[in-house]
Amino acid sequence: MTSTAHFHVTCAIIERDGLVLAARRSAAMSMPLKWEFPGGKIDPGESPEACLRRELVEEMGIRVRIGKSLPTSTHHYPTITVTLYPFICTIDSGEIVLHEHDAIAWLPADELHALDWAEADLPVLRGYLGKG
Repeated sequence: MTSTAHFHVTCAIIERDGLVLAARRSAAMSMPLKWEFPGGKIDPGESPEACLRRELVEEMGIRVRIGKSLPTSTHHYPTITVTLYPFICTIDSGEIVLHEHDAIAWLPADELHALDWAEADLPVLRGYLGKG
């Protein structure tokens, strides 16, 4: 049995004015053009909250207020395993500038399912919508 790399990754479910932010991975990223909740890999010794703050500044140039955490979710892709640590957030400051993603969408929660999500994000989406 081959062992696969296991990444621990934070993700932000950013709410604003009754809408939720989804970000589309660029063509240059792994899982190109799939939608996800923005975030990134947790560094050794870093808390999930500190990681999320750092990643959102790096990826989007925004500072967030981190609210409620949702249950973690682990997904096994063919070559990697990803455990997501989701948090509901609001933007504290900054305007979104895309450094890694190629598009964003602000959608009502009940329309998020229409996007082509990265598989690891689907259980997070269901949990957020109260269907997980």
